[in-house]
Amino acid sequence: ELHRIENHRTAADIAQARADEAEREIFIFKTVLGARFNAEMLPLKAKLSRHVEATEKADIEPVKNVFRRVRPYNFDKSLHPVCRTKTKNDSYPSGHTMTDYLMALTLASMLPERRAAIFARADAYAHERLVCGVHHPSDLEAGKELAYALFAVMADTPRFKAERAAAEAEMRQVLALPARAE
Repeated sequence: ELHRIENHRTAADIAQARADEAEREIFIFKTVLGARFNAEMLPLKAKLSRHVEATEKADIEPVKNVFRRVRPYNFDKSLHPVCRTKTKNDSYPSGHTMTDYLMALTLASMLPERRAAIFARADAYAHERLVCGVHHPSDLEAGKELAYALFAVMADTPRFKAERAAAEAEMRQVLALPARAE
């Protein structure tokens, strides 16, 4: 699968994968929500994003250390990754993918009316880890599954609920979105 993707990736695919590799905040979804969806306009959303990413990092590192899966380009030297590489065996599960889906779940919980577009973007972001050539397909699936499990726990905490409510109100105001009907 990685060889097939590598053989068909375009310069535009590579550029998008590299741009997204550097972005792990919720603002990757600006392609869905527009230019005003940024950290400067939405400081409460930025704070929530940092909290979600910190939670992901704390939870995924122990899992990566258990599996110690070899990165595909270290396993198969005929692959040609186009993004940052590592020598550390920590491919499984994909942390970028886990963060991506945690952000998507968080955002979709605030904007259920944009859920389809949010998850289409999340799927594209995750796929870019394969375009980069830095993960196996099963790394992405595991990252996604862990995100759903962690979100279920995280979404029930008082801190997350409070930060999410404040960030949603801020976002709906700044982006001129109607209040959500409860």
